[in-house]
Amino acid sequence: MKAPYWFPQSFFSRTLWLVLIVVLFSKALTLVYLMMNEDVLVDRQYSHGAALTLRAYWAASEEERHDLAKAAGLKRVTRDAVPPSEQHWPYSEIFQRQMQAELGPGTEVRLRAQSPPALWVHAPELGPDWVRIPLYPHPLRGQRIWSVLGWFLGIGLLSTAAAWIFVRQLNAPLKRLVFAARQLGQGRSVRLPVSDTPSEMAEVYRAFNQMAEDVERGARERELMLAGVSHDLRTPLTRLRLSLELMSSDSELTEDMIRDIEDMDAILDQFLAFIRDGRDERVEELDLGELVREVVAPYNQQEEQVRLCLEPLPPFPLRRVSMKRLLVNLIENALRYGGNGVEVAAFVAGDHTAPYVVLSVLDRGTGIDPAELQDIFNPFIRGDRARGGKGTGLGLAIVKRIAALHGGSVELRNRSGGGLEARVCLPLGLLLPRDAV
Repeated sequence: MKAPYWFPQSFFSRTLWLVLIVVLFSKALTLVYLMMNEDVLVDRQYSHGAALTLRAYWAASEEERHDLAKAAGLKRVTRDAVPPSEQHWPYSEIFQRQMQAELGPGTEVRLRAQSPPALWVHAPELGPDWVRIPLYPHPLRGQRIWSVLGWFLGIGLLSTAAAWIFVRQLNAPLKRLVFAARQLGQGRSVRLPVSDTPSEMAEVYRAFNQMAEDVERGARERELMLAGVSHDLRTPLTRLRLSLELMSSDSELTEDMIRDIEDMDAILDQFLAFIRDGRDERVEELDLGELVREVVAPYNQQEEQVRLCLEPLPPFPLRRVSMKRLLVNLIENALRYGGNGVEVAAFVAGDHTAPYVVLSVLDRGTGIDPAELQDIFNPFIRGDRARGGKGTGLGLAIVKRIAALHGGSVELRNRSGGGLEARVCLPLGLLLPRDAV
């Protein structure tokens, strides 16, 4: 959905408008609070009137004081008859400061807003006794500090909610970019929309889309180039092989040359398999155990070369041809370096929240130097120093790519007693647990 033309298009303008709206709204709430609590001003006026009444009371004669007290509702009381004061913020302080300012700094004030509301004042500079002044409900409504704190809390919650909305709005395009980058890293074709994002992120999205197009174009060109090389080389290799087979002068030399040609043909197949790693292959729900049996069956036609230890596995999304290629590469390596002690095992590991399938191909060969285990999955790297052999060094690189394409991982482990374990972990859910390998 595209943002309307009047909506701010950049993060700066959106932040500015958001802060402005929050400030204006908080000011409006403050104004409402003051309008609802206009008694603060009324109380100042009321305390001023009470101070004037006390001055007039103490300035009058004894006969006039009686008439004035009757008319104004005043009553002289002793200190013992004065009840303790109630605390009403900010009204208690208002009466105290107002009375001390008008009647002297030694003036004492006690205030009660409940049954009946009254004000007791002792002004030593005017007279010796306490005077009770009636207090009417309107000027002092019995407000406590919690009422004011409630207003401030409401404003704070509003500001927090606005900040949360802003942060979420800011993070949403970044999360989308992170997800798209991961999808691109897994070989999927992905593009980011630029019509409904702020102007700054729109530029980032355009750059990402351009990068994705360049990566996909480069991959297509590389695949076409290798496919063309393979096609062009296989024709002369086939002619050369036929010519060698027709030659009978030196059968041993001819056989060696035919094996070299077959090795060259296998190398071309490895290059193509490395480039075409199954990203375009259809994903289907498969039983990995049945797939393993199907791959291992040809190796055990004459005699059992590969032993199976398969536990029941639930069907889960796989690419059939790619998984077969993964198994063939691992089994071929194990047979080449481990002889007849090759075993394929599969079982479910992890808990119910993050289950995953472990597929292991084990042998009893010479193993690999631990210093080489980290680099052995890189293209064109072979563990020849430890195990010896021929090849392009792409077999394990292809295995790693196929495992990553299924959201999994692969690891090589030297076995106690000699040999190597190639362990592939494939998630049954969305993610592979960190402790899977």
